Amino acid sequence: MPPLRLAIHGAAGRMGQRLISLSAADPSLKLAAALEAPANPRFGQDAGVIAGVGPLELPLVSELPEGIDVVVDFSVPASAVAIARACAERRLPLVTATTGLDAAQQQQVLDAARHTPLLWAPNMSLAVNLAMKLAEVAARALAHHPSGVDVEIIEQHHRYKEDAPSGTALRFGEIIAAAMGQARQVHGRSGRPGVRSREEIGYHAVRLGDNPGEHSVLFGLLGETVEISVRAASRDCYAHGALAAAKYLAGKPPGLYTMGSVLGL
Repeated sequence: MPPLRLAIHGAAGRMGQRLISLSAADPSLKLAAALEAPANPRFGQDAGVIAGVGPLELPLVSELPEGIDVVVDFSVPASAVAIARACAERRLPLVTATTGLDAAQQQQVLDAARHTPLLWAPNMSLAVNLAMKLAEVAARALAHHPSGVDVEIIEQHHRYKEDAPSGTALRFGEIIAAAMGQARQVHGRSGRPGVRSREEIGYHAVRLGDNPGEHSVLFGLLGETVEISVRAASRDCYAHGALAAAKYLAGKPPGLYTMGSVLGL
């Protein structure tokens, strides 16, 4: 079987560089395009040199070339919308992990699933997506606990992350709220907010150093606490998950897919 021809969108970013490095070492993949905005200071440079793996004779370009099997996107909201539109027009499978999209942008990305296979996840880590399944199981089991349950989500990321809470933290919250019914989100606390309501999920965003990502979901009962935690040691976990998703998505019919599908959940 010939290698899967891969395009990376957002190739000069931190995740893009790791995707270049790992895909270059994977014989089942062929890096066929490295996409970036023309305004990027590294535009036109060799993708392999940027990623530290040596020349690949593949410059950063802005136009999606022909002969691509699947696209992986780690970019910014406006760019994610643009690549989703391009992939929909060309019926190209798209894996995207871009976060920070507003409601309208989210819908524009989701619209691509009507025309092409789309896998959109705020976190590509296989461990994180397994933790999401565990959080769903815990939420369903505790939904009618007689003492009531308080849910708090704590996330930590590097100082350069622009959105807060993380898309992953918000996704944990969505999963739990669907099972337990919380209608409110509270982002941090200060002053005298009063007695905590069990109708809320609390979010706490920490930004420090070069932390690649940590998430803790706490279910607080009277007399005991359940905690589900997942920590990344490096960004490679996200890149490995995205590449696994790309391999899974290639050849699938149009529709919306999840990392749960990749994991067989």
